[in-house]
This record gives sequence, structure tokens and C-alpha cells, in this order.
Amino acid sequence: MDIMNPSPSSSTHRPDSAKGGTPFAQAIVQLTKQEYVQLKWDSRYWQRQHERAIVREAALKKELESAHAEIRDLKQRLYGKHSEKSSLPSEAQAGDQKSRRPRGQARGSKGHGRTHRPDLPVIEELHVLPLDEQVCPHCNASFDLFPGTEDSEILEVNVKAYVRKIKRQRYKKSCQCPNVRGLITAPPAPRLIPKSSLGVTVWVEVLLGKYLYATPTHRLCADLKNLGAPVAMGTLTGGLKKLAPLFEPLSAALLEKHLTERLFHGDETRWKVFQEIEGKIGYRWYLWLTRSASVVFFWMNPGRGAKVIKEHMAGLDPEILVIFVCDRYRAYQCWAKDFPLILLAFCWAHVRRDFLDSAKAWPELAEWMHAWVEAIGELYHLNAQRLAVWNEALPLVEQSPSFQAQHRALTASLEAMSSKRDLALADPDLHQIQKKVLASLSNHWAGLTVFLDHPQTPMDNNKGENSIRNPATGRKNYYGSGAVWSANLAAMLFSILQTIILWGLNPRHWLHSYLSVCAENGGLAPTDLTPFLPWTMDEARRRELKQPLKLDFPGQPAPFDTS
Repeated sequence: MDIMNPSPSSSTHRPDSAKGGTPFAQAIVQLTKQEYVQLKWDSRYWQRQHERAIVREAALKKELESAHAEIRDLKQRLYGKHSEKSSLPSEAQAGDQKSRRPRGQARGSKGHGRTHRPDLPVIEELHVLPLDEQVCPHCNASFDLFPGTEDSEILEVNVKAYVRKIKRQRYKKSCQCPNVRGLITAPPAPRLIPKSSLGVTVWVEVLLGKYLYATPTHRLCADLKNLGAPVAMGTLTGGLKKLAPLFEPLSAALLEKHLTERLFHGDETRWKVFQEIEGKIGYRWYLWLTRSASVVFFWMNPGRGAKVIKEHMAGLDPEILVIFVCDRYRAYQCWAKDFPLILLAFCWAHVRRDFLDSAKAWPELAEWMHAWVEAIGELYHLNAQRLAVWNEALPLVEQSPSFQAQHRALTASLEAMSSKRDLALADPDLHQIQKKVLASLSNHWAGLTVFLDHPQTPMDNNKGENSIRNPATGRKNYYGSGAVWSANLAAMLFSILQTIILWGLNPRHWLHSYLSVCAENGGLAPTDLTPFLPWTMDEARRRELKQPLKLDFPGQPAPFDTS
């Protein structure tokens, strides 16, 4: 091998540290060219490996941070307080909290008194002193009666089960007419289910308990047993299946009215249906909801795609503007993109939740996140002030000057938030989670600002989520439905009962009235639904059904009493 001579282009290696006069500062090392090339290759190889290690370490650190953030978020969901209130109040808020009075009624203020219950019957009880206490304990002089009594009230609820023994009087003809039977019997009592021993009041309790108060069937059976009226679970299940056709005409009427309205809230949640369906894997179905001003409508579907909501809303007039308040689920967006007159109004409560959840998962970013939460709260405040002076009968351009002033303030606040968002997204050093929440805010901005030009549109989907809360409680209590017919019955009863409540009617009174008419109709739904649909009944009927149901416990009737 050739030995390279020291020269400016030789392999002599003089480290920068040689200037310091170290023992190796003047040492000259001679290498072959092959060794020199190998060293250069090795140095470049390890330099590249080092750079890759740095990149890999940064990626692993980012992944570890995300994992820790997810763990904090899951721990908060599982063990933390289920509240969306800010956990890091500002200094001004902290000062306000110190000056706030304790919760509850202020001391010294006048209370509202006992709650009046004018619709309940009053049973008077006269309590007197025992005879040996009606005399003076010292001289045994008798006390004189004092005019009037000292009155107090105690609320009691007396639930009773009883058996109606129907005795049908029989008559024997006294004539010789050939077309008259020899033995005539009084007509049978109306029954909701032919040959069933369960009366209307039992089914009212079962339907309300299961579909309004989220009580599992086995608990309903246990409650009836404790009342002295044991009923087998199979009897209730079979009876519910026979009752399902009674509610189908009502459900159709609700949907027909529903699709004539122009502002909807939408939501969906999972629902288990434990029946094997051909072509479907698993038991997960979905309970869908759309709520309008007059109707709360539920329906079951095995899927969660855009075609479900598209088929449900197919009856809408395509020439009229419809506003649909919902979350950011993609199915709604896929459905609305084919219909220009359907405006999706996204929920600001979900946006606010994004920032709050991120603050819990990334404590170092909590202050930044809570600043956005406060900005969203300011939007709610400005919109509430605007709605306080809004005349819904007039278009925006004809609203009062006070409304216009509040409208300009709200518009300016939204524009400032938009500018702040775009400025933050332009920062290359923005944290990934900050970029994520702001990108979502930007992508859904058009739907989030629908309420600005359409004041009738709520800023959030709270009405929809509140409506679906009761069925979700039932799902947790009795795990769903055992068959498809049971799931469809649940959806119909959820729709009917929540619509009745939406109109302020008493669900027990309404349900008893409807089932009684069905029983009198031979166990079939009435052909005229006018007395039972809130928007078709007259005001007197609505006032009647708003009152509590009054059913007196029957006394012992006279023999064959037909009165």
C-alpha cells in the first residue's frame, strides 16, 4: 500500500482541540487512503444513525406524551368528576367565588311555603285527647272544647292492587219469539287483550315503568308481586307483543306531523337487540332520534350510516329550508351534502368539550384551552342578549335597533375568534393537540355559525341529547331488547311518551285514556286519533289531560249493580 505524505491534502488529522496544547496536539497519524475512506464512510454512517435516532426519539417522546394524555383522559372519564365546568378559573372568577354567599336560600328571606296540591283529594282525620287526658292533672276539672282545630297536612300515596270480579247478569226470555235466544247475558267487560286477566291500569304501570322510568321487566314483576298481584315475566312479554299494533297508528301520525316542521335536533346511540339477523354480525343496533318543536321521534335501525337519516327524512319538502342541529358525526354531513336547502348547525357544546377534555389530558396546555372555553362562553352570553330582544315574526333586517346592536356585537366576537384561530394555526410551533382542536373548529365553522343568520337555531344540541338520555338509562338498566319487535315497540313508546311530555300532558292520564278507548274498541286502536294527538285536540281536552289521573278505589258494589 502507498503511504500518503503529509500535505494540505493528506490524511493528517488535526482535531480542533489541538490548539489547546494537549499531549496529542503535535502527533501525526498516517493512514492509507483505504483506511481514510473507510473512516469517512463510518463517520457519515454513524452520523446518519445518530440523526435517525434523534428523529426516532422525538417521535417516541411525542407518542409517549399522547399516551400519557390519553391515560389522563381515560382516568378522568372513569374516576374523575363528570362535569364540564372549568377547573382553572381566572383570577377574576376566583375573586368572585370568595364573595359568593353559600348555596341555598338566603337567611332571613321569605320562603315559598309548602307546596300546594289542589288536585289531590283530602281525607280528614280528627285526632282527640284520650279521655283520661281531657282533665286538669291537678284538680281533675274537665277541659272545655275550644272552637276550631289545629290543622296540618301529611302527603300519602296508597298503591293498591285488586281483582275486578265481573258478574254478568243472565236473563231468560219470557216470550216465544224464535229469533231471540233463550238465555241472554250482559255484555262482557272491555279488555285490552282478549281473554287476558290484566286490566288497563296494569298495562299503564308496565308501559310507564319500562319506557318512561327505565325499569327492567323483572323489577316490574317483583313490584307487582310485592303488591300481592304476582305476574309472570312471560305474561308481560307476551302481552307487550300483542299491544305493539295499538301504537303503530300513533307512531305514523307522529312522523307525518314531524316531517312538516323546519327545525330539528338529531342524535343517535347504540342499542343491543339480542336476535340474530341474516347478514348482520353481532347484536349492536342504533336508536336514532330527531326532535322538532312538536314531536320527539325515535326509531331503531341496525346501521349507523347516512342512508338511515336520509330514508327517515325523505318526506321533507325539498323546496323549503330545513335546519338540522347535530353533532359532527359524518353521516349527517354525507346526508346534507346532496340537499342544498338542509343546513347543518353544529353543536358548540361539543366544541367546548374538545377544549375541556384537552385541558384535562394536557395539563400544561390547560390555561390556553380554558381561554378558548371562556371565549365560547362569551358567545353564549352575547347570543342570549340578542335573543332577549328578538322578534321571531320579523326578518333580520327589520329587527329593532337594540337587536341590531347585539347582533353586531355577536358578529364581531365571532370574527375575532375566527382571526385568532387562523393566526394560531399559522404558528409552526403549535402543539399537536392545539392544532387538532383548532383544525376541527375551522373545518366546522360554517355549521357552527348557522345560528348567527338564523336566530331560531340553538347554539347546541342539548335538546336532542336530553331527549335521548331517558332511553340511554333504559339501555343501561335492561341492556336493550330481546327481539326486533321489542326494539321497535320501545322506539314507538319512547316517541309517544316524550312527545306527550313535550306538550305538558300527564303521561299516566293520557296513556290510561288511550288504552281504555282501545279496550272498548275490542283491543284495537281507535280509527279517530284526534282526541289523542296534542296538536289536533282542543284546548279543553289538553287541559283535562294535563291533570293527574283520578281513579277511586272501588267500594263493594251492590249485587249485579249495573250503574
